[in-house]
Amino acid sequence: METVTSRDGTTIAFDRSGDGPPVILVGGATQYRASDPGTAQLAALLTGRFTVLNYDRRGRGDSGGTEPYAVEREVEDLDALITHAGGSAALYGSSSGGNLALEAAARGAGATKLALWEPNFLVDDSRPPLPDDYVAQLEERVAAGRRGDAVEYFLTTAVGLPAEYLGPMRESPMWAGMEQVAHTLAYDGRVVNGFKLQPGRVAAVATPALVMDGGQTPWMSSGAEALADALPNGTHRRLEGQQHGPSPDLIAPVLIEFFSS
Repeated sequence: METVTSRDGTTIAFDRSGDGPPVILVGGATQYRASDPGTAQLAALLTGRFTVLNYDRRGRGDSGGTEPYAVEREVEDLDALITHAGGSAALYGSSSGGNLALEAAARGAGATKLALWEPNFLVDDSRPPLPDDYVAQLEERVAAGRRGDAVEYFLTTAVGLPAEYLGPMRESPMWAGMEQVAHTLAYDGRVVNGFKLQPGRVAAVATPALVMDGGQTPWMSSGAEALADALPNGTHRRLEGQQHGPSPDLIAPVLIEFFSS
């Protein structure tokens, strides 16, 4: 494990592997190094061509969580990692991590390329939008010590899982890890900003971008297509049959091709 210090003094932890042009992996909601073996597997598959930085976003794992939170602080965390990597890097963002990577590029981070897997943008009526008080609801539950209830609210309201799935999930080994980072669900709520796509802002991001989806979730598929269309140098690609957590073995060759071109 290595660390960098973000602009506000927060320690950001990461694993470095491989050799070559730098690639930074930006996780989505609840993801951090110890909880997400898929990201570690992906990093291992990329190390033959790239120097891969797999980091814990602030408030998770071994990274600090200086308050108050702001999306700008997360962009500064990425800036610190990019600076540490030599001043520029390709970014691979998964789910809300894709929203964050895009936001960092929009704010002038030194992103050479953006690969985004199912970023959270709602552009049709295939699902309900997030409630206006979504972030407040999460924060209220965490402040009251109801971390599990915050996770449930995220899973039913943002992810869209049926309520009957939650009982078995609470008994699964992954539940404790999600409760541990429940306070960061509100962070991601701010990052995705109600799933709103702002075409004018996106149009200012000239970084070459590959926007991907698996075709299994209609609103994410239409959102991916709309984002790719709105980006000046955006390309859309569908990896048919892939779930929201794509197979590292399948996505790694796609990333290697895109980041190497």
